Amino acid sequence: MKNLINQLSFLKKKILYFGLIITASVSLFGCTDLDEKVFSEVTESNFVASESDIVAIMASAYTPIRYVMDWQGLFDLQEEPGDAFVTPTRPNGWDDAGTYKRMHFHEWTKTDWQPRNTWITCFNGINAANRVMLQMESGKFPISAEQKTAILAEMRAVRALYYSILVDTHGNVPIIPNYSDKLPVQNTRLEVYNFIVSELTEVIPDLSAKVDKSTYGRMTQWAAYHVLARLYLNAQVYSGTAQWQKCIEACNKIIDSGLFKKSDSYKAIFSATNESNPEMVFAIPYDQIYAGGFSAHMKMLLPSHRRVFGMEAQPWGGSSCNPQFIDTYNAKDNRLKDTWLMGNQYNIDDGSIVYVLTKAMPSIYFCEETEGFRCGKYQIERGARGSLNNDLPFLRYTDVLMMKAECLLRTGQSNEAAQIVTEVRTRSFDNPADAVVTGTQLLENSVFKYGTLAKNGTIDQLGDQSVVQYGRFLDELGWEFAAEARRRTDLIRFGVYQKKNWYNHVPKGDYTMLFPIGLEELNTNSNLKQNPGY
Repeated sequence: MKNLINQLSFLKKKILYFGLIITASVSLFGCTDLDEKVFSEVTESNFVASESDIVAIMASAYTPIRYVMDWQGLFDLQEEPGDAFVTPTRPNGWDDAGTYKRMHFHEWTKTDWQPRNTWITCFNGINAANRVMLQMESGKFPISAEQKTAILAEMRAVRALYYSILVDTHGNVPIIPNYSDKLPVQNTRLEVYNFIVSELTEVIPDLSAKVDKSTYGRMTQWAAYHVLARLYLNAQVYSGTAQWQKCIEACNKIIDSGLFKKSDSYKAIFSATNESNPEMVFAIPYDQIYAGGFSAHMKMLLPSHRRVFGMEAQPWGGSSCNPQFIDTYNAKDNRLKDTWLMGNQYNIDDGSIVYVLTKAMPSIYFCEETEGFRCGKYQIERGARGSLNNDLPFLRYTDVLMMKAECLLRTGQSNEAAQIVTEVRTRSFDNPADAVVTGTQLLENSVFKYGTLAKNGTIDQLGDQSVVQYGRFLDELGWEFAAEARRRTDLIRFGVYQKKNWYNHVPKGDYTMLFPIGLEELNTNSNLKQNPGY
């Protein structure tokens, strides 16, 4: 069990245990004497916080982030508007009032739940972090000066993590530096970007540099450097000024630490027992009993996959992969089969064919149940329920390598970039020679055949056919990080999201690079103004 979850579940069990004792005492003996008899007491003056108490208090700031992989969470927000995932109408009526079509068409509204859920999740986390900091700074919680410094740094770092999501999705959001009942004032995207950079830069020296069970799933120096690197990678989008060299410097901090390495196995990164994987810079811990929320598999797998994997739960059968994205893979790239469920699906018990998944997907308006390859990247254990045990590698070491490679490519060092990309590709090709990529290749156009599809699978509307600068590198990102809740961000950075046609999607304009602020949020905070274009 994961360290943070272990301590929380222990506390829950202790509370339940004492609750049962009290209940049993009342039931067996009745209650005739209500006079309080105090045999011992713990007060603010004599309570000394233990490490487990501190972890339990801070856990409230981390809990909201588990919504990343939950129903209409950040995963949907990042993948549904992109060029890989599509959720068409199915015979079982899967449509959700057209919400997934709107995500695909970039026609979302201020009442759609995907953008609102991410807003709510992040501000729940920000609010929790601010509350913990208020508790620590109030002096009512007896902790040492060293403990206080470490806790405040970690809470500021996790708050910056939430803001790093919001600056990407909504941009112009309120900066809330403390726990307050006042209506927050809206800040510009540039102000939010600068705030995150400043916060992370200040707290990094006070964050833990340990990489062990005690820091698993928590913001360490290395996780903070990783978030900082991602900010710098997208700085041109967020602030208007590129910061490629600063991104390289942040990546080098993680690389030079020697505390992480590329996993020997691609599949192991996403297994149900991946908490010890050497790629984990920052993981989101899940547990099907104690820390639920990893429900993305329920949306992606077919109901009959219950027999394929021996699941206890029965999935819903919605999302599948755009055939255009599938066609970009090299047939020798093992990431194709390691990411997508294709063709015959076999019964786990007797080996019989349950059904056959086909690549073709005629239209988002209607597809048969078995049309479209499904995501199989995250291991499905026998007996899997509506939430998986797999931890999400939200920040993983290969991303550090690829961020550095991209910045090298964008600063005229294509051969150096190619060396890193080749290193990453090597584990996914049986023949090392097939993994080699050159700097010249990385400068080429994307191999993705952009254009909207006719029902027969041919492209009937080309749209913008301009060359995607560094498009071949964008392809590499797609193959390595498919289904990891990031495709939208990558497409925006490469200028594809707002320009290209794919599947049944046609671009709507630059304003779609930010999501609208929710109607309820606007109604409850008069200081907020809607993002442009909505």
